[in-house]
Amino acid sequence: MTTVAAIIKPTADAPFEVGTIERRAPRANDVVIDVHYAGICHSDIHQAREEWGKAIFPMVPGHEIAGIVTEVGDAVTKHQVGDRVGIGCFVDSCRECENCLAGEDQFCLKGNVATYNGREYDGEPTYGGYSKQIVADENYVLSIPEGIELDVAAPLLCAGITTYSPLKHWGAGPGKQVAIVGMGGLGHMGVKIAHALGAEVTVLSQTTSKEEDGKRFGADHYYATGEEGTLKSLRGRFDLIINTVSADLDIDAYLSTLKLNGSMVFVGLPENTQQFRVFSLVGGRRSLAGSNIGGIRETQEMLDFCAEHGIGSQIELIGADEVEGAYDRVVRSDVRYRFVIDTATIG
Repeated sequence: MTTVAAIIKPTADAPFEVGTIERRAPRANDVVIDVHYAGICHSDIHQAREEWGKAIFPMVPGHEIAGIVTEVGDAVTKHQVGDRVGIGCFVDSCRECENCLAGEDQFCLKGNVATYNGREYDGEPTYGGYSKQIVADENYVLSIPEGIELDVAAPLLCAGITTYSPLKHWGAGPGKQVAIVGMGGLGHMGVKIAHALGAEVTVLSQTTSKEEDGKRFGADHYYATGEEGTLKSLRGRFDLIINTVSADLDIDAYLSTLKLNGSMVFVGLPENTQQFRVFSLVGGRRSLAGSNIGGIRETQEMLDFCAEHGIGSQIELIGADEVEGAYDRVVRSDVRYRFVIDTATIG
């Protein structure tokens, strides 16, 4: 075991504190990574504050991890010391079920092992990227291409793949009209990726306060949904809507903006039950769907795509002592557009 400095949440009600955790000694297929940067995802906040049900404490959040390989196990073939690598939302899966074998290991039927607030298959708790070092199986470690700096690459391991996967699955590309609902950590990545895929991109946001940024990131159009009549004016416009927000929406109004055979896909996670009229679907053979991150194979594809197109996250770099305040700012939507922790400031 190795003692590692980390930013720890002792309980849901306690503030973060800097302390130490134990990392396992590397196994034959393990990679040891010095973490350089860790993104703050809104799901970190939900779990650290125990808003999604009972959590495992003490907790070290973080599943947007970028760093450098410092040691490899004897059987490792995919990575070597000095490689630039990342870890996303899970660090193991059964590797045997039909979903894992199809490269959809995010939907492992046994249940994959979450990077933090989870348990390894042997029962040991997992600790995430708000730490100086992490150890993981080589098969769940991604290569970060040289074309992306590590700090702006870290959020790609969740925010990037969470938007890339549905955009690819539902065929965003040339000739397609794609709407991104929300311009936050997920939404701004959705705009960048949809634009790079060749789609005509529209941002649907409460206000136009981020319009300049949206168009700089690649949006062709920007509408304020808080203004009366906006969605009515967009009826039958879109092939695909990616909803990145966790707020309650008038689903019927958004569905009405879809073309025949259009789809609205949730990647944000509202706490409340969402309601809609079935006629909003059958009236245009529309679909209402959801998407959850992406598999390891697709995540590597996304990283390579982002490097090819010069895409990184728009970030605010913070120190270890700023995490508590950053959480509050994320809840207030006061970040443009992803907080990233410089782990050199831990300890």
